[in-house]
Amino acid sequence: MAEIVMPRLSDSMEEGTILKWLKSDGEPVARGEPLAEIETDKATLTFESDAAGVLEIVVAAGETLPIGEVIARLEDGSGSKPAPAAPAEAEAPSPAAAPTEAAPTEAAPTPATDQPAPAADRSGRVKASPLARRIAREQGIDLHALTGTGPGGRVVRADVEDAARNGTAVAPPSTSEAPEAAEAPAPATPAPEPAAAPPAAAAAPLPPRPAETGTAKGDVTIQELTRIQQVIARRMAESKATVPEFTLRTEIDMEACVRLRTELKALGGDVPSYNDMVVRASALALREFSRANGSYRDGKFELHSRVNVGVAVAATDALVVPTIFDADRKSLREIATESRVLAERVRAGTVTPPELSGGTFTVSNLGMYGVTDFTAVINPPQAAILAVGALAPRAVVRDGELVARNTMGVTLACDHRILYGADAAQFLARIRALLEQPLALAF
Repeated sequence: MAEIVMPRLSDSMEEGTILKWLKSDGEPVARGEPLAEIETDKATLTFESDAAGVLEIVVAAGETLPIGEVIARLEDGSGSKPAPAAPAEAEAPSPAAAPTEAAPTEAAPTPATDQPAPAADRSGRVKASPLARRIAREQGIDLHALTGTGPGGRVVRADVEDAARNGTAVAPPSTSEAPEAAEAPAPATPAPEPAAAPPAAAAAPLPPRPAETGTAKGDVTIQELTRIQQVIARRMAESKATVPEFTLRTEIDMEACVRLRTELKALGGDVPSYNDMVVRASALALREFSRANGSYRDGKFELHSRVNVGVAVAATDALVVPTIFDADRKSLREIATESRVLAERVRAGTVTPPELSGGTFTVSNLGMYGVTDFTAVINPPQAAILAVGALAPRAVVRDGELVARNTMGVTLACDHRILYGADAAQFLARIRALLEQPLALAF
């Protein structure tokens, strides 16, 4: 039997979350066949099996484990498992007797009738994920009374939360409750007593809703962070806590870029966006200002030979930054094509960890949402990040006259440990000059 452990899918990965099993428990798996979708600190990836066998799922979907922990096993051979119901099936009296013997006989014949029973191992312990056990313990939920919806009938977090919301399986029945259940069917007159039990049971869902009566905020829903959201939260907190940043803002006359884009559109092919032009201009400027393309680390400057510009892309409930490598050596059309492909891969969830690493500078654009200007948070250990606002016609003074010009506000946030005020100002001025005279961007 071969053990399958949580793989290391990126350099910075410490743990992973199994989002979905692509194979069922007890199903044969071939070498190289997709096995599970695993969420890392970088992206969601499909993990392929490196061996063949019959799958035994150890960890349910939704669980998070460190690298190296066992998540499944592959059994050799045909993988057929002995049917525990075979003896009971042989002892079943007859189809005619099945209605009176429903409890002992229906547990074996078909998987459909066997499914509602909670899954347990050979020792009688209910199969449940660690998180489900913890929630059940905190909520006073009896796992033996739950029907697992996870792989192999495993009780998962959703099963326990459903039981808590519905007020079912809150606690095993006590000895004092047993006589009431036995006495209820005897007399005809006490019929109202069984009817009184549902109101008591209906009151059970009230404890999970203390927010309505306990606070002025109403109901509070706790939403767990995904792995990507956890990493974003940690890195942004580290950035604000450790990076002594300062910001510079300028406004760029984009009239020449608007004309250039109109001319490129007439030629056909992939039409660069204004953000592609910003990426190209930033890459050329980074080549001239090495410290803007560097990092401060452990009391030293790290100056990078490659110019790799990250482009922030809004994904589902997360911000992902794929990298355009060697952006200073690529044409404007090449950057346009690559950035479009990367954005599509991010939104489809197919971007790979290598495509999300190696960035030396980041461009973040919120102009498409009508934001005129904002300050972005530096992505350590990068030296700076450029925040791009909306391009729109604005009133400006040219040659002593008030005219309408297409302008765009940009804000540069810098790590003062490596990029000082004057250097940062010259770097931003170079980006502005390239965009206001964009002929160099087209080549």
